[in-house]
Amino acid sequence: IDFKGVNMVINYDLPTSAVEYIHRIGRTGRAGHTGKAVTFFTEDDKPLLRSIANVIQRAGCPVPDYIKHFPKLQSKQKKKLIKKPLTRESICTTPQCFLKKAKIKTKTAKENIKEKKKVKEDKNGNKLQTVSES
Repeated sequence: IDFKGVNMVINYDLPTSAVEYIHRIGRTGRAGHTGKAVTFFTEDDKPLLRSIANVIQRAGCPVPDYIKHFPKLQSKQKKKLIKKPLTRESICTTPQCFLKKAKIKTKTAKENIKEKKKVKEDKNGNKLQTVSES
């Protein structure tokens, strides 16, 4: 899929290889246009950074010195990380206060449904049966 006009890519998780990184950031700068890529990483991602930093440097972009000095990833480690990438906690962009309000609202609605009863009456006004609404 090619999206026209993409001028920035944000990677919330570090790609597992330089090839994957190139593929992701390739969404920017199509057809001679310029673009930017921002990638977030954690301490656990350090082994993967050096190969990606080499790609960035070969493209003529600046790379911080501290990243250039990270230890090189051995091929066994690289294969292991590609087969089984790092697991991360899910990211939620919804503020906690909204999540709490929605949970309370849902709980209240369920309680109201349980409390409401539908009563059927015959022509004389006698109650025939009580049925819960759902």
